[in-house]
Amino acid sequence: MAIKNRNLVFSDEKVKINRAAIEHRATWMGLTYEEGLKAGADAEAIARAAIRRTGNNTGCNIKKNMADPEDIKEFSEQFLSDLTKTSFQMDVVQKDKDNLKIEFHYCPLVEAWQKLGFDDETCAKLCDIAMDGDRGIAESMGYKLELTDTIAAGCDVCKLHFHK
Repeated sequence: MAIKNRNLVFSDEKVKINRAAIEHRATWMGLTYEEGLKAGADAEAIARAAIRRTGNNTGCNIKKNMADPEDIKEFSEQFLSDLTKTSFQMDVVQKDKDNLKIEFHYCPLVEAWQKLGFDDETCAKLCDIAMDGDRGIAESMGYKLELTDTIAAGCDVCKLHFHK
């Protein structure tokens, strides 16, 4: 497996700032996970639980701001700002009342983990743990989330599918 994380957006100052914040968050996550392992803790379980709770909180806040929480198209408007889409180089493949399919072509979290020197296997593990945030959002919304491909697993893109 070789991670292919291709940054194609270099000149947008807001994107640079947002990516730096995302990388900082990923750095905390990765180093906290590593220190948990060194301390003999179940670092994965702890990280997953905390990140899932974060996603649950985010999902509840999104849901409160929606006129129709059953409408995934409306959810996408709350979940995906233009800045987020550009920061992750996202393509919205499908967006309707029942489905949201997104492909990410770049991941600032993976970028941070690679800068820290984590191997591909650890990056893939950290990615899956981080995705518990999105799983928590889906759970709080009453949706399902399928994650079929990830950049951290060596795929060309991350593929997310929120649906009922």
